[in-house]
Amino acid sequence: MPSRVVDYLVRAVSTLGVRHIFGVDGANIEDLYDALFDAPYDVTGIVAKHEFSAATMADGYARSTGGLGVVAATSGGGAMNLVAGLAESYASRVPVLALVGQPPTAVEGRGAFQDSSGLAGTIDAVRMFDAITQFCARVETAADLPDMVARAVDGARRGGPAVLLLPKDVQQSDIGDVPPLRLTPPQYRRDESGLARVRAALIAARKLGKIVIIAGDQVARDDARAELAWLARALDAAVGVAPDAKDTYDNADPAYCGVAGSMGHAELSAALRSAALCLIIGTPMPVTARTGLDELLAEGTVAHIGVTPPYVSAIHATSTDLALDLATLAEEFSREMKISRHDRPHTALTPLSVPEATGPGVRYRELVETIEALLPEGTDVFADAGNTGAAVVHHLRVPRGGRFVVALGMGGMGYAFGAAIGSAFARHRGPSGTRRTVVVAGDGSFYMHGMELHTAIEHDLPVTFIVLNNNAHAMCVTREQLYYQDRYSFNRFRPAHLGAGIDAMFPELPAYSVRTTEDLAIALGRCVETGGPSFISIDVDPDEVPPFIPFLATLEKMQ
Repeated sequence: MPSRVVDYLVRAVSTLGVRHIFGVDGANIEDLYDALFDAPYDVTGIVAKHEFSAATMADGYARSTGGLGVVAATSGGGAMNLVAGLAESYASRVPVLALVGQPPTAVEGRGAFQDSSGLAGTIDAVRMFDAITQFCARVETAADLPDMVARAVDGARRGGPAVLLLPKDVQQSDIGDVPPLRLTPPQYRRDESGLARVRAALIAARKLGKIVIIAGDQVARDDARAELAWLARALDAAVGVAPDAKDTYDNADPAYCGVAGSMGHAELSAALRSAALCLIIGTPMPVTARTGLDELLAEGTVAHIGVTPPYVSAIHATSTDLALDLATLAEEFSREMKISRHDRPHTALTPLSVPEATGPGVRYRELVETIEALLPEGTDVFADAGNTGAAVVHHLRVPRGGRFVVALGMGGMGYAFGAAIGSAFARHRGPSGTRRTVVVAGDGSFYMHGMELHTAIEHDLPVTFIVLNNNAHAMCVTREQLYYQDRYSFNRFRPAHLGAGIDAMFPELPAYSVRTTEDLAIALGRCVETGGPSFISIDVDPDEVPPFIPFLATLEKMQ
């Protein structure tokens, strides 16, 4: 039975089914680690190299499991370093619980080191975190804790982070004999009128022509992939995906017509052009998902099912559980299903046409296609920001049964390193053995948070880190060239040999430097067969234009 506040917190985390708490230790959160050491529960503390990465580990853990991620940080700089990671979780509606240490209450407002109580002119952590959380509160006494934890978890389950600020003396205080955490069952409210309008629109559209579905990341959060596939079959619909939802629908299915938006495919645009209705599921269609599609969506009939109303005009039904609502619709339309497409061949998608690159290194499309060919089914892929992310979103077909994550909420560079590690802790043991996780990121992202590689090595995780090394912040270089007449560059680096450097730093780690697709195939083949972590650096051209529609549209205007 818990005796201290921190003991209660560890038991509560265990009750929630969470098996890992990610964080960075410090004086005002160390009691939580003390409780973890003595706890009789299957909960492990994982120490990251930076609190941003710890937050993204919790984010990746939550995205992969469909459950809650937990991160812990100390006061002061530790708490501040969480902000960017939690902001991504907030923008992407990922449930994360942050346990943040604070100085003892007796010295708050009295010159305490790292004071963020808001007293005596100090930073107010509650106000700071409140803008990027579903719930934030300071726990003032042990008696407050059970209710605060329940409210925080309820807030996170609504979609986004929750923060509990925990003064050190409160963490150490006796909580007494309290019952285990009890949560309010998730509230599911069926939007009968909205779903009726969507259903009527679908019935009318089926009489007129084809239906196109665009699936978003809520499908993944609600674990509604099977229900989406069922509904698509029942409607005989073509299916596209938002850039951050590539794993919500089988990329090799005959009905799959590619990615929507700024890294999108012509096949989806063509399908929309002739469609009787576009059914958007689980995405509000931000700019990254609708670039190049605004006119098509404005001209046609659009219906939407999801927790957040879309940015485009649509017949909207609110859904807090897509698995339930899509299954209901699929069952209704399955009764009338007449067309089977199981025998239809899958046709390759048409890649965006980009200017021919003339610099050194492997081309984006070639390297992504090489990676795709070698990834086993069930491999999870985490893509980072920039030109690298655009190339992976556009060109990669997600391995069947694998997860695909790209952070488009805030788009922070370096996110993929921590998120992939958090996900690997949750999913590295697949049904047929070890499941590999692959990170694809640029060298600029690596310099920010790539040394979380050390965390993967510490825990022998099956994560392969693929870093595209162009000695630049390449997307910024492209922008300098397109929008500022290529008069200067602040975004090119001196050459660095990342593969050799990592090999020297970690002699037992399989680390490779790649300059051709043939070298890449050999190196990645070895990594896939390796039980633990591995690293590949690929030389690429900083001046290659990625498959990114805003850039290509600008180039077209310049010609």
